[in-house]
Amino acid sequence: MGSPYDHLPSSAFWRSGVAEQDPAAIETLYVPKFPVTPDMRIMTAGSCFAQHVHRNLAARDWAVVDTEPAPAEMAMEDRARHGYGLYSARYGNVYTVRQMLQLLREAAGEVTPAEPVWQRDGRFFDAQRPNIEPTGFESAEAVMEARNSHLRAVREAIGQAEVLVFTLGLTECWQHRDSGTVYPTAPGTLAGTYDPDIYMFRNFTLPEVRDDLIALRDHVTACAPGIKMVLTVSPVPLTATATGGHVLPAAAYSKAVLRGAAGEMAQRFEDVDYVPSFEVITNPAAKGRYYKANLRSVTEEGVAAAMRMFFAAHETDTTEAADPAARMTH
Repeated sequence: MGSPYDHLPSSAFWRSGVAEQDPAAIETLYVPKFPVTPDMRIMTAGSCFAQHVHRNLAARDWAVVDTEPAPAEMAMEDRARHGYGLYSARYGNVYTVRQMLQLLREAAGEVTPAEPVWQRDGRFFDAQRPNIEPTGFESAEAVMEARNSHLRAVREAIGQAEVLVFTLGLTECWQHRDSGTVYPTAPGTLAGTYDPDIYMFRNFTLPEVRDDLIALRDHVTACAPGIKMVLTVSPVPLTATATGGHVLPAAAYSKAVLRGAAGEMAQRFEDVDYVPSFEVITNPAAKGRYYKANLRSVTEEGVAAAMRMFFAAHETDTTEAADPAARMTH
């Protein structure tokens, strides 16, 4: 008998599937489980890399949900700085699965996050999205009024969506000790004050991330029956780690856990797919060219390669002029 590898396709072997391929266009790297079409209503959320996904979908005139648009009088150059146009609602970066699940449960009236308002220099900030107002609000009441409006927009977004595209970013987060509330940033970083008696560091494990993803799927399918989930993993390494160890293995742990959990979800559920944008950016064949000089930020070329893979898999006409991904500046 021959080897079980004798009749495998060339994509199953590293030399022919990776080393001999153009890293900007690896054949059969992404084979979708189900179609995502330009007319399907797509809700986007996730870590900072998810902003690229949202902008590229919108630039290509796909039906991206945006239930919290910027005020008409706001200058275009100010909108992103205030959290508008980055995702389907103005929630800012959602770094962990637990945070996304918490947000949707809050919007549904199931949970109320602890310590919702943080302060800095006499101004007030939404602890769940502390950078959407760079100079903060005038009062705690103004924060909560804006948050209630935001939660209505979140409910509307998930109610409209036919597809949720969610980018997994981190396993590390900061948590309220008594309630379990999680936050997108550490208290004291952008706003608030760090008190070890109130807040604790948390680094989620693979089973925890997987269980949160299952709970997230259960929640969104209850809100929007028939919705599909498309998962990606951010290729952006950690800025810093609170584990007490070196940031390099901490980043490797985080991405391995997230990639493993996303893969398990895609294998287990027919309505969940995984897009290997992480693999495109981190591919050794690219020789680091998809990262900027800080070795964290993804270059425009890298974003273009990842989005080209997605569009090529889902569009019947992949020859549209002037690929919008190549024009993205963020």
